[in-house]
Amino acid sequence: MKHLACAIGFLALAVAAASPVRADYALVQFGNGYCRIWWNSADTPWGVGWNKLIIGLPDDLAARAALDNAIAQGICQ
Repeated sequence: MKHLACAIGFLALAVAAASPVRADYALVQFGNGYCRIWWNSADTPWGVGWNKLIIGLPDDLAARAALDNAIAQGICQ
């Protein structure tokens, strides 16, 4: 029985490690002009007064570049 439980544990670990990780980022602007990187573009912030400027950014580096670009253009604070 221990061998079966161990085999199932290893199988679960292998399936979890083999599945692709998909984390897409979004750039969210709030009503006061403050922008923030949102780690899941499908998820939304609570409340009202926000707008998603860019969605579907592939990683944190691309999201950081988009935020820096928006700040440089004066879109975000």
